[in-house]
Amino acid sequence: MGTSIWQVTMAGLFAGVVGTGVGGFIIASLGKPRQEVLSFVLGFSGGIMLAIIFIDLLPEGLSIGGTTSTFIGLLLGVALLIMLDFVVPHTHMSGGQDQRSHFVRISILMGLGIAMHNLPEGLAIGTGYVVSDVTGWRLMVTMMIQNIPEGMAMAGPMVAAGVNCPKCVGITAAAGLPMGLGALLGAIIGQVSPITLAISLGFAAGAMLYIVFDELIPEAQVQARGHSGTLGAVMGVIVGMAILYYL
Repeated sequence: MGTSIWQVTMAGLFAGVVGTGVGGFIIASLGKPRQEVLSFVLGFSGGIMLAIIFIDLLPEGLSIGGTTSTFIGLLLGVALLIMLDFVVPHTHMSGGQDQRSHFVRISILMGLGIAMHNLPEGLAIGTGYVVSDVTGWRLMVTMMIQNIPEGMAMAGPMVAAGVNCPKCVGITAAAGLPMGLGALLGAIIGQVSPITLAISLGFAAGAMLYIVFDELIPEAQVQARGHSGTLGAVMGVIVGMAILYYL
């Protein structure tokens, strides 16, 4: 490995922070939307998350560590979010300060899920640099691009809560910080257990899956005017697939 551990860590931070930050900026630049736009954005966020789960996280976990490890991680991720729901119960609000708090809560939960996802992807970057600088660089660019739809998904509820653009970008960018830590650990360890990686990816997928079906899609339908929530979810899946496949 010709690249220093410090440079590998910076590469991981760059991929995580820039990727999620750019995604957050794309959605935050829309400003506080009307109700039908709000419904569309929430559905869109859920659709993008579904694309990430089923096209990125789960296939990657299955290919790295097999079915059992990935499935265990998936169940653990769902179980954690169920326990959080008991600790911090929620309702789907229709307006006012309670609604804003509800959307902030959703964005926090999504940020935790995305952060959990970014740690094992950072490990992949670090171990890639151990193999060769070219391999590490390619993984860094790939992870940065994959983080764009994650930032977009996380920003949706924050836009709904009326969070301003600079703060929205800052918070979404912060969700990418664990990728730097993962890159550091990957470079130090040299080779991470495939089972550990698969469980971590499955865990992130399970947490995100619960958020999509318990928070984002139901809230999109509560806020919907006509089919705005459904159209948003469908478009989110399509755009997420396009980004993950073609970029």
